[in-house]
Parts: sequence; C-alpha cells; structure tokens
Amino acid sequence: MSVAIIAADSPGTLPAAIVRGGDRARLRFLEFFAAQIRNANTRRSYARAAVEFLAWCEPRGASTLEAITPIHVAGWVEELTGTHAAPTVKQRLAAIRHLFDWLVTGHIMQTNPAHSVRGPKHSRKRGKTPVLSPEEARQLLASIPADALIGKRDRALIGLMTYTFARIGAATAMEVQDVFSQNRRLWVRLHEKGGKQVELPCHHTLEDYLHDYIEAAGLKDSPRAPLFQSFRRGTSDLSGDGLLQSDAYRLVQRRAAAAGIDTNVCNHTFRATGITAYLKNGGTLEKAANIANHSSTRTTQLYDRRDDDVSLDEIERILI
Repeated sequence: MSVAIIAADSPGTLPAAIVRGGDRARLRFLEFFAAQIRNANTRRSYARAAVEFLAWCEPRGASTLEAITPIHVAGWVEELTGTHAAPTVKQRLAAIRHLFDWLVTGHIMQTNPAHSVRGPKHSRKRGKTPVLSPEEARQLLASIPADALIGKRDRALIGLMTYTFARIGAATAMEVQDVFSQNRRLWVRLHEKGGKQVELPCHHTLEDYLHDYIEAAGLKDSPRAPLFQSFRRGTSDLSGDGLLQSDAYRLVQRRAAAAGIDTNVCNHTFRATGITAYLKNGGTLEKAANIANHSSTRTTQLYDRRDDDVSLDEIERILI
C-alpha cells in the first residue's frame, strides 16, 4: 500500500487496526505521515513498514491497537531478521516506534509496545555502494554518445552526480533555474534531504556537459521546467515531466553495460565515486562531508574506498 493510497483518507485503504480505532485514530495515523515526515522516500518506507506490521499482527491475536504488545513487535522483528538485512530491519522498527510514539502523544494508545524492543546489532565502517575507479568513470562518461539529446541528458545527469556528490533525489528534483551563472562560473543549486539547499560551483567538465544539454534541449527560456526530463514515448522530444528515480536507475545500468563496465552500478554509485576520487586527490574528509551535505564525517567515511587499493595490493602479496 503506497503513501498516496494512505493519504487518500479512505477507511477502506487503511490498516484494519486503525479503522477499528475510530475516527480519531484514523486521523492521527494520517497526520503522522502528512505532518511529521517531510521526506517523500522516508514517508514511503515508513508507511510500508506500518502497514506491513499491522497486517502481520492481524492473524496473531492483535487485531486492535490496544492488543499489540512488545511480544508482537519482537516476533515481527525476529521474523524480519531472517529475511532482511539488519539496516532494513532497524529502519522498519524505527518506523513503527515513531508511529506509536505519535499515537501515544495523541492519546490513541496508552503505551508504545515498540519502545522496549531492540533491533538487530549492526555496525559498518565501509559502505556497500558499488564504486567506480576514476578510469571507469571516465570510460563511462566518454562512451555516452553526445550526438543525440538523450545522450547529452544522460551524460549531464551522471556528470552532475559524480562532480557534485548529489543524491539522485536532489538531481531529479532540479529545475532549469537551479543551474545559474555566478562569478563567471556555472553553479548548481541542489535541494537535499531535510530541506537543505546546497549551492556549488561546477567542475569545468560538468559545466560543459550542462551547457551542452541545456542548449540542445532548448530549456534556457523555461526556468521552472524540470532540468532532467523523460522523453515522449517513441520520440526524441522531451516530455516536460521530470525524470523518475527508477528511470534514472535503468539509464545508468544501460550506460554502464554499453561502456563495458562490469561493476553493478546504481544511482548512488556516482556519489560514492566522486567522494572517493576527491579524497584520493588530497581533499579532506571535512570538506567532502560539507559538499555531500553529510551532518557527520562518519557518514562520509562510508563512501571512502581509498583503502580498497591498499587491500588489493596486500592480497597480491600472497604468492604461491
């Protein structure tokens, strides 16, 4: 059940336990997603967790909110741990914990049954995001044909994520006016997580990519139009609609395969690739965190793959 369905405010689409709680419970449940969570991705994942948990409780003797106990929450977490990665389980537990806190403060529930339940332990010093070497990144960008508008768009999008460490959500949310000139240099404005706005000067390579794409697309006179747009089906014309993150994922997969790159790239690959390349060339962790809009350098360290080269060199010492 998507957030859009939940937000439709129809009793037939809400979890049965919420509907049984009456109008106040129903309204408080909807308010949690509408008023408490601003990030669309977080809203979707929290809504999915809440709906799945309440549905899981139904056949297990907890068909109302009052009947849910810490034992139910612990059982759900235990079951999830057998099928999902620890970070996913921890996120879903956090979702229902925050939801129940909201219902408690709204006097819908007496206590929060998720409060005392501990999630699986998880500690990671190295991120899982696939990273390209600088040579692979150059190979990928150089392989994209720039004789057609779709190639110019894809090259500009991948270049933007690589040279500014932009998240895919910030990239696809950009409008044409978010690319602007300042001090005789092209800048970009990114609307990142938490409502934070970041303005960065463009690397000279990215500047060329963006100029080439915007000029060819005829977007200069449409400042409020989405910068990265989809194409009308079966044509080479922009649709006027912003590119979806799922479409961006497919295009980077397609471009990587065409470039002969075996790494299983994703949208986040280029953020991690840019950060690692920056650090390899003498950049500081603090500055990288600032550019990437990380609140802590500990998060930035997850993207730092400089030790991969050291590890490979050490492995090659095993001569048999």
